[in-house]
Amino acid sequence: MGTDERCMAWIKDEIGRAVGLPPEIGGIPLDEIGATGLGLRASVEASIKYCDFDLKGARVVVQGFGSVGKHAARFLGEKGAVLIAACDSRETIFNPKGIDVERLIALKNSGKNVRDYADAQRLDTDAIIDIECEIWIPAARPDVVRKDNVARLKTKLVAQGANIPFTPDAKKILHDRGTLILPDFIANAGGVICASVEYHGGTQAQALETIEEKIRRNTEEVLASAKNANSLPRQAAVALAEARVRKAMIYQK
Repeated sequence: MGTDERCMAWIKDEIGRAVGLPPEIGGIPLDEIGATGLGLRASVEASIKYCDFDLKGARVVVQGFGSVGKHAARFLGEKGAVLIAACDSRETIFNPKGIDVERLIALKNSGKNVRDYADAQRLDTDAIIDIECEIWIPAARPDVVRKDNVARLKTKLVAQGANIPFTPDAKKILHDRGTLILPDFIANAGGVICASVEYHGGTQAQALETIEEKIRRNTEEVLASAKNANSLPRQAAVALAEARVRKAMIYQK
């Protein structure tokens, strides 16, 4: 957490190998281009057929407006979704009529906080959980939504930009309530995919195309399997991952 292309360059200088490097030294700047955010959009688009709302006009709330959250909001905005609330470590801002994503990104990139955005109501950081929406994106720390606060979350779709942002109890409660939760290692794999493309000598254009193709396909496969088995999407995702690893192992000595 909190690293960027410059940090990856330092690591490469010290140990000789790293990915997510600045373009000046041959890397694909995954945070700069928003690789993980692009993957989140692909996952959301693939899941819409399992939801009772359209992406265009859908209200989006982003918990953690950093390198993942800001790009997720930007890419979803390109498809007509509307950011109505966002938070960072300082505060939450809320405007039911919509937040100007590009203006908020510019503020954050200049070193300011979301509270410096003028056209929105300012709330406590924790209030981000209470804002009703169609798409809720956790893009910060683990265990943000737990058994003790999950009842406050009023959303139809969760696209997990962070790693393990929900506890297992919270996921089960939401699933039983009819909320669709896209598994973290499916939805937020854009950065890892981008790094893999870079490692194998691919281009930025190839990375973006691969992210969209792989995450869309994996999301569709996981959600179809979960529906057929009447299971949580995460259970279907883990089963898919294990099956692929076992299949790959048969080619190893």
